[in-house]
Amino acid sequence: MTCWTPHHSSAPSPKSNHTKTNPQKVMAPFNFVVAQKASPGLIYPVLVASSIANAVDDIQPVAIVAYKDVDLLDKKNKESAVGVQFEGEEIIYGLENVLYRILKSYSPALRSRAGSTAEDEWIKFSTTRLSGGDFRTTSAALEELNDHLTLRTFLVDYSLTIADIAVWGVLNGNGQAISAIKRNHLPNLVRWFKYIGSMERVTASVDAFKAEVNIKKKAKSKETNYEIGLMDTEKGVVTRFPPEPSGYLHIGHAKAAMLNQYFAQYYNGTMIVRFDDTNPTKEKQEFQDSILQDLELLGIKGDKITYTSDYFDALYDLAIELIKRGKAYCDDTTQEQMRAERMDGIASRNRGRSVEENMKIFEEMAQATEVGVKNCLRAKISVDDPNKALRDPVIYRCNPSAHHRTGDKYKVYPTYDFACPLVDSIEGVTHALRTIEYRDRNPQYWWMLEALGMRKVHVWDFARLNFIKTLLSKRKLTWFVEQGLVWGWDDPRFPTVRGIRRRGMTVEALRQFILAQGPSKNVVNLDWTIIWAGNKKVIDPIAPRHTAIIDKSHVTATITGAPSPAVCEDKPKHKKNPAIGTKKTYFGSTILLDQVDARSFSVNEEITLMDWGNAIVTSIERASPESDVTSLTLKLHLEGDFKKTEKKITWLTTEQSLVPVELVDFDYLITKDKLEEEDDVANFVNKDTEFREDAIADENVRDVKVDDIIQFERKGYYRCDRAAAEGVKAVFFLIPTGKGEKPTEKK
Repeated sequence: MTCWTPHHSSAPSPKSNHTKTNPQKVMAPFNFVVAQKASPGLIYPVLVASSIANAVDDIQPVAIVAYKDVDLLDKKNKESAVGVQFEGEEIIYGLENVLYRILKSYSPALRSRAGSTAEDEWIKFSTTRLSGGDFRTTSAALEELNDHLTLRTFLVDYSLTIADIAVWGVLNGNGQAISAIKRNHLPNLVRWFKYIGSMERVTASVDAFKAEVNIKKKAKSKETNYEIGLMDTEKGVVTRFPPEPSGYLHIGHAKAAMLNQYFAQYYNGTMIVRFDDTNPTKEKQEFQDSILQDLELLGIKGDKITYTSDYFDALYDLAIELIKRGKAYCDDTTQEQMRAERMDGIASRNRGRSVEENMKIFEEMAQATEVGVKNCLRAKISVDDPNKALRDPVIYRCNPSAHHRTGDKYKVYPTYDFACPLVDSIEGVTHALRTIEYRDRNPQYWWMLEALGMRKVHVWDFARLNFIKTLLSKRKLTWFVEQGLVWGWDDPRFPTVRGIRRRGMTVEALRQFILAQGPSKNVVNLDWTIIWAGNKKVIDPIAPRHTAIIDKSHVTATITGAPSPAVCEDKPKHKKNPAIGTKKTYFGSTILLDQVDARSFSVNEEITLMDWGNAIVTSIERASPESDVTSLTLKLHLEGDFKKTEKKITWLTTEQSLVPVELVDFDYLITKDKLEEEDDVANFVNKDTEFREDAIADENVRDVKVDDIIQFERKGYYRCDRAAAEGVKAVFFLIPTGKGEKPTEKK
């Protein structure tokens, strides 16, 4: 909702022919309360009616100077989309009621000399005949209005009244009416409508409203709405981010971590970083360490770091308690059969095992005996609940593998579905924020707590980040690593934090993007161009400018009028940011150009050599008209106007210590925008995802270090992945800029 509060203006009232009868009379203060999505047909009549109060001198003019968000109206009732509240009174809802109230308050400013009866009728006409009716009803009302306006300038009497304001405003919100007016077949109505709309007192209030709404929209577009209505925040907030140390942190994890930190800080609470280390087969110390490093890089630091493995003894005791309460049973059904039975709502043959039998088998599981390794422990919730997450989920598994923290101490491990809610409750977590794919498992989460009589936790779901042609499944990412289709978890084609940073994503841009997504529940498949466009805004002002020429088919050009031998000058690395420093630029009679530029030239064409000046092409050598250019001659023309040339060309003088570099571009790892659950990732692997070109760069590139971001002018922004060294070629990765670039064609 939006609330406009009219204030008395210090400007003098417009001149009027009316006699001033009461100089001290002023408008009573009031607020307009309008639903943000209310149509102009509801808003305009109220706005105009308020500001038109300066029609006579004894009423102070109204200026709309401020508004704020409120939430006071019945959103379900369209008639309640507008309201007015006078000082000391309750809000009056509904357009007709509001206009009547303004009419009463502003008499005689908005009342005709003939009295108010006619105006009352037109207010009723506007809200009942012109607002939201069907085509036939609206057409009949417009015909009637057109007939009434024959030989009339205003609807009532000989001056503007609230009748004109009400009808004109409601017409503005009726699409059918506007279409009829545009067809111009109702001449009297068209004439009147245009005239009222051209009146300064009418347009001033409408224009003011539009301007303020635009300002508000722009301000809101730069913010993210984090008002999600978390419950019981006044009692203290504790959030948690529970990554599994079975892979590297990816952009989806980063969002979860940032949101949990945001809400903990917003409510002056606590955030726990808890490693969900319940699967020793997949987890490694390497992954745990990398997650902490990446979180620190993103500016995320838990108030404390914990591990689910810290609670293995407590969780084991709680599992035994569940068995004793008859709410868990051991099951040696094969995984394939169990999956089928759960799908079809069929009870396991072991569901009726006694407490004693289950206790005995669970002990076998704890010892990893021959019997124990064949069993798992399942929660006894339901066999055929429509929510399949409630169909007796597995809560403990036997696993003799060594754990990276606890070693061989334990042979059974809790599943995430069992451990997460219980440890949340034990650690004092008040609000569990997690991605929306867990929504079906929320009832399961609450069941675990209720079954054991533990403290309840609020759960809030938010949409995970999804990107086109991008895998965020840790299992599928692991498959790419194991198949050798990528270089590792920090591969620049991977959506891991390390991968996208290696591609050239800045931490600042990544944080801005993730926080801008907010805690919305709307699931969308994002395009990477959004995040890369934001990254460009970060790097463009600070990336030093350099020059690189593609080595494979470069062209040597001779320039007449150029200095020989070459001269060197210090030039800014960034023309708009001198603080970045200077670079050595050489000007000589022999230069190198890209073949693609040379092929575009014609004899006598004037071009601009960037950072130097204009030159005229005097000759072009090639074996045939269709073949590559072999050499060029140019004549320096420094007095030429670079604004008049079509082509601005990058170049390198040969009389410098040029640096060999390799420019690398990448494509998506998969060919399908979104993989479905049943899709086999192997069928959608993109075979060509890496594109390399050799180039030569200016000698200043020799000082560029790993992770430095530069711009090779007219080629793009690049991150240095390997610095130049004696006998070692520098390697640069192309950074996308959000313009939908296609990877360089493989040569």
